[in-house]
Amino acid sequence: MRTHTAIESPIGTLTLVATDGILSGLYMEDQLHLPDASTFGERVGSGFEAAAEQLGEYFTGRRREFTFRTRLTGTSFQRRVWQTVATIPYGQTWTYTQLADAVGRRDLLRAVAAANGRNPMAVVVPCHRVIASDGSLTGYAGGLARKRYLLDLEASAEVRSAKLF
Repeated sequence: MRTHTAIESPIGTLTLVATDGILSGLYMEDQLHLPDASTFGERVGSGFEAAAEQLGEYFTGRRREFTFRTRLTGTSFQRRVWQTVATIPYGQTWTYTQLADAVGRRDLLRAVAAANGRNPMAVVVPCHRVIASDGSLTGYAGGLARKRYLLDLEASAEVRSAKLF
């Protein structure tokens, strides 16, 4: 059974979707590749407390990793790309070429980039940490302004953390 809720964030309204009580989607309003809302299931007021709390902590710079359960649904290749993206450390970026190398499929660079762009778990699977080889921001389904915001948020948290030690 699928259910969903919406929460407010500094990057706009986020729609959280759960399948059998496990987070299976996190979508930004007006993002590319947004599934039809009719597939999100019933809108509910509970069941998303852990995700909402941890996302709130992330947006205030107090959380670097998410610990709630997730379920990524896609092809085996997409899941492999998303699992690799999930290993990119907080506050760091990889190029699409680095991502393709880490997946072990540089020969499928465009397919790796396409899979990254169809990530169903924005923010949690940090596809915003993947940038162009020249360091520019490209290809973010949520829009480049949101990508810049998330990268700046993580960079600021890294600077704050470094000052503590």
